[in-house]
Amino acid sequence: MKQLWAPWRLAFIEQASHGSGCIFCEKPARKRDGQSFILRRSRHAYVLMNIYPYSNGHLLIAPYRHIASLEKLPEPVLLDMLQLVQRSLKAIGKAYSPEGFNIGVNQGRAAGAGIEHHIHLHVVPRWGADTNFMPILGETRVLPQHLEASYTRLKAAFGEKRTTAARPRRKRATRRSRQR
Repeated sequence: MKQLWAPWRLAFIEQASHGSGCIFCEKPARKRDGQSFILRRSRHAYVLMNIYPYSNGHLLIAPYRHIASLEKLPEPVLLDMLQLVQRSLKAIGKAYSPEGFNIGVNQGRAAGAGIEHHIHLHVVPRWGADTNFMPILGETRVLPQHLEASYTRLKAAFGEKRTTAARPRRKRATRRSRQR
């Protein structure tokens, strides 16, 4: 049997073993976006990197509320999530120039949901040459970039300089708008 070394995974394994609940609820509550790989926050949802990515740039969009299915999402939350998909497509395009995207939802264990009780969307960048023998014969994905390097690249593509939690700010009234 051949070995594929991935020493950076130990930090995640040790961190994951201490979790007690839903990662989609716990990660945004920590307010440590850099450590949680959260790239963007909005009013009802947020974007984070998949730490078990299919390819570099594989993102997840999840609501803050613990909701299991798309049909149970309130419309403002659903709209917010889809707007984050748009932002994610632009950011991934800027960072990696993929040739296409897979966008999807695995709702329920039978559909392949690894975390079935908190709905989330997947945005996966694709390239014509991203399928090779490793996933087929070796049942192994080879990712050419470390997660932290991907985070830095994507964070810049989202146009975010801060790594702490941030909610959108209200626009301040200008002198002209107050005079109207």
